[in-house]
Amino acid sequence: MFVLSPAELAGGSDSGFFLNSIIKGDCVAALEALPEHSVDVIFADPPYNLQLGGDLHRPDQSRVDAVTNAWDRFDSFAAYDAFTRAWLLACRRVLKPSGTIWVIGSYHNIFRVGAILQDLNFWILNDIVWRKTNPMPNFRGRRFQNAHETMIWASRDSSARNYTFNYEAMKAANEDVQMRSDWLFPICSGGERLKGEDGKKLHPTQKPEALLARVLMSSSKPGDVVLDPFFGSGTTGAVAKRLGRTFVGIEREQDYIDAATRRIAEVTPLGNAELTVMTGKKAEPRVAFSVLVEAGHIQPGATLQCAKGRHSATVRADGTLVSGDMSGSIHRVGAQVQGLDACNGWTFWHYPDGRELAPIDNLRKVIRQEMAKAGV
Repeated sequence: MFVLSPAELAGGSDSGFFLNSIIKGDCVAALEALPEHSVDVIFADPPYNLQLGGDLHRPDQSRVDAVTNAWDRFDSFAAYDAFTRAWLLACRRVLKPSGTIWVIGSYHNIFRVGAILQDLNFWILNDIVWRKTNPMPNFRGRRFQNAHETMIWASRDSSARNYTFNYEAMKAANEDVQMRSDWLFPICSGGERLKGEDGKKLHPTQKPEALLARVLMSSSKPGDVVLDPFFGSGTTGAVAKRLGRTFVGIEREQDYIDAATRRIAEVTPLGNAELTVMTGKKAEPRVAFSVLVEAGHIQPGATLQCAKGRHSATVRADGTLVSGDMSGSIHRVGAQVQGLDACNGWTFWHYPDGRELAPIDNLRKVIRQEMAKAGV
């Protein structure tokens, strides 16, 4: 891993030399120096523009260590909106057509960000509520305790259909129940929280690694390029490295860059076995029955039967079946011979495999293995 300036980035000759690096400088300038359509997933944790009016104190009058950094201050909402539009436009340029972007924020900024995302033709897929198990109390007692943050997950535009969503993996991780859009995680604390030389937290808004792990495991694959335009303490880079993803971070504060560099250097990537993503039928390449006929696995004129031999059909050269006066696809004829409305022809119809009958789905698996070897 290494640190680049936007000038060094712009002068690079290798299209991938910027990978696994931190680019020091303004996020918009750095984004404009990256190659177009070079990023699979973006996780953005922009300034929240908290608009805090003075110090915040606990009941014992001790001061709350809140976000008071200069990078979180904007002169007006109009200035914040202009900044947001600029970095989102730059992100859209580097995002692949199949890529997605995550933006996290609080009630102070996330609604403004969401509106601008839609204005720029991003397509919102979900809003995820991160419920904090250990949120900061509302010390003044004038509002509800602010116990969550919101993440917007969006594709590059409304026509995107092949973006990554590891549905089966998320469902299996959630005890075989569809994963919901409310996630429960504690805020970053304890040994995971980076500290400065003064013993205080290094970055005021460091996100927990568990949150980033779910983001990347749900919406990316091993080897994908993950960009964080507000890199901070390097949580995105650390999690991406551990999960076998490639990262690019953009950060202007040298203290954060130094801490992130040390942090990421200590991360050991997981192995291939641990990184294999669980997939379901929808993730497998589509194979039509006619492909089996064209490939010679099933010959025209062959007879297919149901598992118990009660129903049979003849294979036509075009990949359709005929049984008596009924004809059509493997699914249509399978349903007709049984008097049903629908049928999975792949498991209903069988072919002779030695002395036994085997489902034609076995031959489809052979085709898919051949496709995988060919890199299709």
